[in-house]
Amino acid sequence: MSNITIEDYKRAIRAKYKIATAEDVSGILSNPKPAEIRNFYFRIFEKGVGKIDTEIMEIFFETRESFPLKRAIENCNTGKLKPIISFLQGGNTENGPRIEMAAILVDFKPRPFRNFEDNKGISEENKTIEDLNGSEQFILEVEKAEEVEKVEKVEKGEDQNGKQALLKDNLVNTVPSGKSIRERFNNKVKLTIAGISIVFCLGFLISYYLYPKKQCMQWTGDHYEKVDCVQEVKSLVGFNSIKSFEEQQFELKKIEVCDTTTYLKNGQPIIWYGKINNKVDFFNIDGWNPINGKQLRPVTDHIFNKYKEDCQSKNRKK
Repeated sequence: MSNITIEDYKRAIRAKYKIATAEDVSGILSNPKPAEIRNFYFRIFEKGVGKIDTEIMEIFFETRESFPLKRAIENCNTGKLKPIISFLQGGNTENGPRIEMAAILVDFKPRPFRNFEDNKGISEENKTIEDLNGSEQFILEVEKAEEVEKVEKVEKGEDQNGKQALLKDNLVNTVPSGKSIRERFNNKVKLTIAGISIVFCLGFLISYYLYPKKQCMQWTGDHYEKVDCVQEVKSLVGFNSIKSFEEQQFELKKIEVCDTTTYLKNGQPIIWYGKINNKVDFFNIDGWNPINGKQLRPVTDHIFNKYKEDCQSKNRKK
């Protein structure tokens, strides 16, 4: 039975992110911004992605038959990408599509998690060890250079009472060997990994058993409500009305509009609308129509005057 867990997978993705950041000549990954990450995904898509990556991206960007993946990426609300950035920089998430989207962003392999689990994490784990060994050699050289520089400064600052010679000997004797530096580096790495693992495990257990999170949302007719994610994304296929939680989209509400409703402020629309089968629904903020997933549009004089209701008749109905 495999001992590889989703936590191992997340740690490996973050390790790959550090490597990708060092190799990224554009500088986007070192200081990622949501809009730049959206463009980064678009370039990945344009270069061509495999079947599994395509399925992951279609789930994350919530595509439809009338709303293909390319268009979904171009029109993606950048706020949707902030949790991915947070995860790569050390934040936690249990959301399957976000984790897989992070893996795609840094080109972590093997992916998705089921492939990583089948391979026992060996491929990327070996790559990470190679990079740690390279870092160890670099640290060894830097520390030796620093100690030599200290000795040279002592020699130039020799005083009259002969204490300088003793100081020099002490410095030379305290210069650690290559073996001790390597052991110290390895111990630091092991302690750091162990500490991070313990913190993540404790945090997960506490949050899972004491503070269960509702990480999804569902449209209830005129607003979104937080709900538990009904099915865990493992196969990474399929779609239902329960969506990953998005803070901005969650604030979307369907509103009633009549002839006394204020729909402009300083000449700019403050109400948006969506149209399905010649029926118009009005909403309080910009976003995506929860029924068909299409981009909402700002209300115009024409739309408002054509579809507004009479306030007095509406009150009588009530």
